[in-house]
Amino acid sequence: MTSIGIIGSEGRMGVALAAAISEAGQRSCGVDKGGNVAKLAAAADVLVDFSSPAALEATLDACVAARTAIVVGTTGLEDRHHYLIDDAAKDIAVLQTGNTSLGVTLLAHLVREAASRLDADWDIEIVEMHHRNKVDAPSGTALLLGQAAAEGRRIDLAKCSERGRDGVTGARGHGKIGFASLRGGTVAGDHDVIFAGPEEMITLGHRAENRMIFARGAVKAALWLVRQKPGRYTMPQVLGL
Repeated sequence: MTSIGIIGSEGRMGVALAAAISEAGQRSCGVDKGGNVAKLAAAADVLVDFSSPAALEATLDACVAARTAIVVGTTGLEDRHHYLIDDAAKDIAVLQTGNTSLGVTLLAHLVREAASRLDADWDIEIVEMHHRNKVDAPSGTALLLGQAAAEGRRIDLAKCSERGRDGVTGARGHGKIGFASLRGGTVAGDHDVIFAGPEEMITLGHRAENRMIFARGAVKAALWLVRQKPGRYTMPQVLGL
């Protein structure tokens, strides 16, 4: 039996993770805001973190000290956080992802494949909608899908994305990847990747009906990660893609 530690165990995602861990026949332990992360890291075989970017550095330090693997599902990460993850991955197994859903992981694979076969005459637009309380935009999943499209096109997403259109913006940039973020209600997460070509359009999409899909995916990732050597890993590797 694998012991899976939950950062933020009393939050909504933490409760879902505990249910998914029990569903998978594993053992869960957790810590909430202000708790002893170092003690949790020492007690668990692997941690799952969906908390906040601000807490990530301390969590990674605790995992490295305890030699405990960690699944990082926190969104809103900056370059500094990715540097910290890369550094920790020299000593422990780290899986970082903008979305732990198995369906989204497969969707990203399909987006990458489509983008690699459809040239820049096919405009790519990514539309996402989440509940009213989500604070970061575009969502981590939208950025994950955008990165998949950019990899398929062999372009740099940072240099080839368009966001926050308002007013007179001029013509759409040729070969750019556009993002649109919608917020409202209690939507768990909707994502559409639109390939708009000359007189035809393809839409690849995913609808999250309940946060349990993220929890189950995170548990599958944790059980896979605990068997890996130190390094940085991704959700497609969990599915063998």
